[in-house]
Amino acid sequence: MHTVFQDRLAVVTGASSGIGLAVTERLLSQGAQVLAMSRQIGGLGELAERFSTRLSWVAGDVTQPADLARLAKQASTIGPVSYLVPNAGIAELADGLDVSAFDRQWAVNGAGAINTLASLRGHLAESTSVVFIGTFLAQVTFPGLAAYIASKAALIAHTRTLAVELAPLGIRINTVSPGPTATPIWSTLGLKNEELNEVANAVNLRLLDGQFLEAGAVADVILFQLGNGARNVFGQDWVVDSGYTLR
Repeated sequence: MHTVFQDRLAVVTGASSGIGLAVTERLLSQGAQVLAMSRQIGGLGELAERFSTRLSWVAGDVTQPADLARLAKQASTIGPVSYLVPNAGIAELADGLDVSAFDRQWAVNGAGAINTLASLRGHLAESTSVVFIGTFLAQVTFPGLAAYIASKAALIAHTRTLAVELAPLGIRINTVSPGPTATPIWSTLGLKNEELNEVANAVNLRLLDGQFLEAGAVADVILFQLGNGARNVFGQDWVVDSGYTLR
């Protein structure tokens, strides 16, 4: 079945697991060519077996200019970039007064995302859709994650003005902010299993369906935002959180 994504190039960073992997799988299933970037191949190995002719992988870190340059060079050999999802992100628990924690997380979550778009600017199609990844926590609070939240909130704010600046060039930019999603990022926080379970139980009480989102549910919203159904949406932040921020 022909789709709007058919044979068009999409670039996804942080593509080896979680939401990035789900976005990559859905784009490939919709007929897109996907250039994926991540530090490790992870779940992309299985996708490469299924979609060997349409999936390309670049090993790299979005905080490294040389890696982004290689990503851009690879994109130039495949075709103009019609879709971009700068999904690479990190989270770390830290004291709210630890400014260095913000610097580390902004380097990936904010600057890394913006620099990904900047590196590909000369290789974009006449009409390009970009979806940055925010967080539902920008609307609430979560002790220990102040720096993470601030990095994402800054990206969301940056996106709104960037959407206005780049719209005349045919670049449509928006943000999707996932709620509590079952991805490997939770295991990077350094919490013990008992602590993670306590956090999960507390979070579930605020979710209207009582359970963490699946990465695929967020990916579905991202694809809709990328596609023609959202063609008149500019600079918006779509929160996908199973009602967490309503309580």
